[in-house]
Amino acid sequence: MTDPHVASHEQDEPGRPSTGLLSRINAVVARAGMYLSVTGLLVIVTIVFYQVFGRYVLNSSPTWTENLALVLILYVTLIGAAVGVRDAGHIGMDSLLVMLPDHVREKIELVIHVLVAVFGVAMAYNGWILGASVGTVKIPNLGLPEVIRYAPLIASGVLIVSFSIEHIIALLRGEEVVPSWN
Repeated sequence: MTDPHVASHEQDEPGRPSTGLLSRINAVVARAGMYLSVTGLLVIVTIVFYQVFGRYVLNSSPTWTENLALVLILYVTLIGAAVGVRDAGHIGMDSLLVMLPDHVREKIELVIHVLVAVFGVAMAYNGWILGASVGTVKIPNLGLPEVIRYAPLIASGVLIVSFSIEHIIALLRGEEVVPSWN
């Protein structure tokens, strides 16, 4: 015999796709974020390969490669994490939510998205504060301002807020956010 809560959720039709202006904008931004993250990952692999080649084949390791790879890792991970918020790509505890009645589950999902948005605000705000505190410092071997390490934190926070608002609006309208990779 099956659990009636699980069985009722399996028969539920998914909500209609969210087609509002924010959803259309966020879909384009999320897709661009994914492409930038994948491109950044490929650039990191190339830089690290060049560093290893320089060290072991040329006996002259370039000094800038490690710092640039570290900066790019920040962009790849933070922008990728923000896209994961929109596309529901993060680990969740759905098994507990599935057992709840629809009206309770929707309220809990709403609270979750509000909390994620608050986290995004905290990321953006603290990234701004930290970036402003090191605005005149240069990254060794790159000559770039240290603030570029904090720009992805700010951008990711803003994106997380926007993506969370999109999810909140979709929940209130009974719609579903379609992942940007579809």
